[in-house]
Amino acid sequence: MKHSNTQQGFSLVELMITLALGLIISGALIQIMVGNNITERLNQAVASVQESGRFIISRLRNDLLMTGRYDILAPALNRNGVDVAVEAAFVQNHPVPLPGDFINDASVGAIEGTSGANDTLVVSFQGVTDCSGVNQGYGANEEFFVVNQYFVSGTSLQCRGFDGRNLVGTNLAYTLLDDVYSFQVQYGVTNTFASQDNSSVPVSFVTADRLAALRAGGSQVVAIRIAVLIRADSDVNIDPVPSFKLLDETAIQPSQKRLFKQFETTITLRNVKNFIRSRNI
Repeated sequence: MKHSNTQQGFSLVELMITLALGLIISGALIQIMVGNNITERLNQAVASVQESGRFIISRLRNDLLMTGRYDILAPALNRNGVDVAVEAAFVQNHPVPLPGDFINDASVGAIEGTSGANDTLVVSFQGVTDCSGVNQGYGANEEFFVVNQYFVSGTSLQCRGFDGRNLVGTNLAYTLLDDVYSFQVQYGVTNTFASQDNSSVPVSFVTADRLAALRAGGSQVVAIRIAVLIRADSDVNIDPVPSFKLLDETAIQPSQKRLFKQFETTITLRNVKNFIRSRNI
């Protein structure tokens, strides 16, 4: 019997098909890996911006809840050289100070940004420290007239605290949050004196440029509505970037193709509402 020693291998066509299939499978695997990487980065960006939004809303809410508080009977209140009755009247009637309210610095006050620019928020109250944690030279746990200013510098939401009695002292700006694209504020105001409405319920929300006239008619700010547009700390591209409408401002579309998210909250000023109710009894 004759045996053949010839060994048969893959033909050239078979090798080419195998290589092609291998390239297709490798390409698919690479696409899956890239897709998973993009998804992971997007999820991280979403989580990051959500965390930033929750933080700043919580921080501002905690700060602003104190607005309009002044208790002349508080044992911790510093009374050195100050008529606390006069100071209490100022705080309770100017929970949201406007430019011109302070003699020492007429520029300090709530300001409406023009043409959609960032707003400036200023509040006053009796407290132990200002928004940056500074006690302005008073003793530990000693209360004083606090004025806090919130504004955007560049892309950083910052606050600056003052001693409301002289608007001097340690009042360096303190950064609360970076990557802030827009900061907008509205103010919930009550009816005027003439309405004889003592419910202290906000009847409308207005911008800072309308507060002076409303306050002159006996209206008062009893709520603050805030909207913040935050950019995620990530290089994930979003195309197209959606537009955002913050409060009553014209809708805006960020020029950067990044992930942005809008956050809003309304803070009821309990101290001011209680003062309004007692004033109308």
